[in-house]
Amino acid sequence: MMDVDQAASAGRLQERFPRFVPVDRAWASNSLDPRVYQILFLGALLLIGAVLCDFSLKLEQVALTFAAGLAMQFACVRALKLKSVGVLSAVITCLGLSILLRADSAWAHPLAACIAIGAKFVVRVNGKHLFNPANLGVVTGLVLLPGAWVSSGQWGSDLAYAAWFVALGSIVTNRARRMDISWFFLACYLGLITCRVVYLEQGLAVFLHQLQNGALLLFAFFMISDPMTIPNRRRVRFAYAAIVAVIAFIWQFYLFKPNGLIWALFTASPLVPLFDWVMPGVRFQWTRGAAPPPARKGIPAR
Repeated sequence: MMDVDQAASAGRLQERFPRFVPVDRAWASNSLDPRVYQILFLGALLLIGAVLCDFSLKLEQVALTFAAGLAMQFACVRALKLKSVGVLSAVITCLGLSILLRADSAWAHPLAACIAIGAKFVVRVNGKHLFNPANLGVVTGLVLLPGAWVSSGQWGSDLAYAAWFVALGSIVTNRARRMDISWFFLACYLGLITCRVVYLEQGLAVFLHQLQNGALLLFAFFMISDPMTIPNRRRVRFAYAAIVAVIAFIWQFYLFKPNGLIWALFTASPLVPLFDWVMPGVRFQWTRGAAPPPARKGIPAR
């Protein structure tokens, strides 16, 4: 994310040239796209989970997920006549669905991948897709696809796995300059759990069990930190992370329903366009050199 001086310079640039919106470029410090790191790390997690944790995931499900997801990506790019749109984001979505979603059939995963990636091109507000694609795919699977579920305990509670999630996730979010929302979300969510543990006079083991939850760390570092589906302004990202944490906490510990993290992000996602409109910030951009979208005459670009 831009520092204070860079943000001030971007603001002065926008005043002088109101047709353009300041853009936070992910490649400012290095030419390698941060999504490459995310693909490598998610691929490693999928492999480790399938080999060591018995993910109950079939090879044909993974293959069909990638085939359907990439086909949908190419179809949407061609139908909309878009340029300079690669496949990295689609690969990340397919990896996320393979890690999180489970199904009894072979067709549930590819169908969820098509819906998730297709919605990225269709369900958009102010140039940003509204939902995190992997999150939307998982929710679609849970609601619409028979025999689909999310196994939140598939990672176990081994502290070594938790440490690996934190280490790998920190690198990915740092490369994308959105580490702030990951750590702030964890602070809010674990803070709420701490208050609950103290109020109910539970033991330390209850808190450590949550801390060692691989699904929580996967969500914090690889889902809520997606820079294309979170508020542009840093202070607003903190508020957004707190809202997601509160919704997830209520869903999980007061409504006693599963998959609180998944549903919390899905529920809070429609708030992002409102936040960006009320308190605009520097828009994130993966690729280098693309011109920011022009603003309408007389209306500041957001």
